[in-house]
This record gives sequence, structure tokens and C-alpha cells, in this order.
Amino acid sequence: MKRWFVLVLAVLALFGALRAQDPTLPAAPARGSTVILVRHAEKDPKGDARDPGLSEEGLARAQALARLLAPAQPSHLYASEYHRTQATLEPLAHALGLEVEVEPAGKPAELLRKLRAQPEGSVSVVAGHSNSVPALVEALGGKLERLEKGQLAESEYGRLFVLTLPPAAASGASATTTLELAYGN
Repeated sequence: MKRWFVLVLAVLALFGALRAQDPTLPAAPARGSTVILVRHAEKDPKGDARDPGLSEEGLARAQALARLLAPAQPSHLYASEYHRTQATLEPLAHALGLEVEVEPAGKPAELLRKLRAQPEGSVSVVAGHSNSVPALVEALGGKLERLEKGQLAESEYGRLFVLTLPPAAASGASATTTLELAYGN
């Protein structure tokens, strides 16, 4: 999947270079912003019942997430107030030299406002929970497949949702696109 991101970036760079050489080529379409949503990695079963950290498997998944997403150069990382969401993004934050911004899980409106306000071409990553990730996907205009009762199953930690939000100046014809991927084990 890392190669997929690199390939897309290379194609965009090539198109830009060709456009600069030949002004008769059509302009590249306006780009929206990208939001990547993941559920936190596996919880530590021996940890605090209310706010556990990550298990060994969860720590490995967080590292896999960092390897996958670092080439996309996210500019913002968001997590809930719970340790497991922040720990899921820590390796990515370390790799990029960014801080994880904490947004309360029970108050999604502010996070949605921030995500919608990101500049065109930006990439944001959000680590949430089995119920908050699907709710955020839908609130941002994305489409979900294979969900029971509007949330991820308790055993689902490796689903990743890539949303491309329409440009701010786009007409009503533009819609959010959703790409669902899997990562880790």
C-alpha cells in the first residue's frame, strides 16, 4: 500500500511537470483534502479497564500504520482523549515530528470543523473507536460497507478509511469519495 501512495504522488508530479511544459494541457482539477480514519490498535487486556494502552499486537499494528502512512506526509494527527488512540498514532507522530492533537470522543463537532477546514491537498489522520470512526466517515459524507449496527466489530482493528473531501470551492456535484483498506496483520 505504501507503493500505491508513492505511485499516486509520482503520477501527480509527472502530470504537473508535463502541464508546465505544455500549456495546452487541461489544468489539474481542484483537489480536496484527505482524511484517513482508523480505529485504535488492539487494547492491552491487562491494562486499565476504562483507559487501557496497547497490547504487543497493538504496538506492532501502530508501527505498521506509521510505515504505511508516513510517505503520505500527513499534516495533522487527531486522537481521542483515550490512551489507546494516542498510542496508535505515536509512531507516526514520531516519524513525522508532529504532535497528536487530542479531541474528545464525545464531542465530534469540533473535530469535524477542523477536518473540513484543512487546506486543499492536506492529509489528516484520525484514530478513533469502533463507534466513532463510522460516525465520522458518514458525517464527512463518506460511504461505508459491511457494518453491523453502525460500528466496527470488537475484533476489527485493521480497517482504514481514506476519504477525499471535495474542494471547498466545488459545486454541489462533488462528493466525498471513500476508499476502504486493511493494514497490519
